[in-house]
Amino acid sequence: MKYNRKKDKDFWLLARSYLHDYMPAVRNLSDKSVEAYKQSLKTYLSFLEEVKSLAEEKVTFDSFTRDNIKEYVTWMKDKGFSAKTINLRLTAIRSFLKYCSEEDFELRGVYADVCTVKKLKEKKNPIEYLTPEATAAILSAYDLKTAKHRRNRMMLILLYDSAARVQELANLMVSSLHTDAPNPYLTLIGKGRKSRNVPLMSKTVKHLEIYLKEFHPKGDEAPLFYSLMDGKPHKLSTDSVSLVLKKAADTARETCGTVPENVHCHLVRKTKAMDLYKNGIPLPFIMQLLGHESMSTTSGFYAFATLEMMSKAINKSAPKMTEQEKLWKKEAVRKVIYSLD
Repeated sequence: MKYNRKKDKDFWLLARSYLHDYMPAVRNLSDKSVEAYKQSLKTYLSFLEEVKSLAEEKVTFDSFTRDNIKEYVTWMKDKGFSAKTINLRLTAIRSFLKYCSEEDFELRGVYADVCTVKKLKEKKNPIEYLTPEATAAILSAYDLKTAKHRRNRMMLILLYDSAARVQELANLMVSSLHTDAPNPYLTLIGKGRKSRNVPLMSKTVKHLEIYLKEFHPKGDEAPLFYSLMDGKPHKLSTDSVSLVLKKAADTARETCGTVPENVHCHLVRKTKAMDLYKNGIPLPFIMQLLGHESMSTTSGFYAFATLEMMSKAINKSAPKMTEQEKLWKKEAVRKVIYSLD
């Protein structure tokens, strides 16, 4: 469908507004999320230049046709993009065009046309998660000899217990904790600035009480996990949190052979969720814990039962055999079986 005005500046004005105003300010997405959407649009611009010989300054909304998008998908396949990455690129383009269609009524046809391009079928793999032994080794990797180590251990314990995203953990403040409540909980601020309350285990609360006495003795509002700069507390960056976990995994790997090579914060999050799943916690509760907006996200994530879970289910369903003497071994029965009477 042709866009009547055909003004290249309309595309660039809306693209900048989408990336610099709408995504960070209205949808409250993190810088990394905005950058991911930006890269998706840049990839499409690269396709237009390489395949359609269309320079960036010549790009208009007429460039977003169904045929072009289908050809774009083929182009990405030839480049070696995975199905998951290709689908993410398509999602970003749809999101951008949806925003544009809401800003300009004439662009609704462009958005509707692109939405008819189907996403690729993705291969579903069993989710990765840590063994109980690996989890325990990582959470206890830091000793208690220094204040920094005590902070790091508390941070990893809370990362696991809350199943928080790394950004959510880094953003925690002292006021995020509600340890005095009848059922202690933690308030996390997730994607889109949406908050959710996550219950805390009693042993985690005890660790937190000790931590707060040392690192926040006055109870003043401050980042929960911080480093001192110029004598003032500054919250840790997500890279700093990831580095703390990486070092813990390296230490844990020396004594625990099940610690994988690539241990990252999202793996800890999945491990907590899988631990709950294996212990019979209903998926709606896990969905709420993880902050998933759609049940399909959670159910799709844990669609694969582990061999251990299937084995236990099969064993439970099998009839129990008694240790009583077999019927055919009894003397009276044997006489009946082995006789012509």
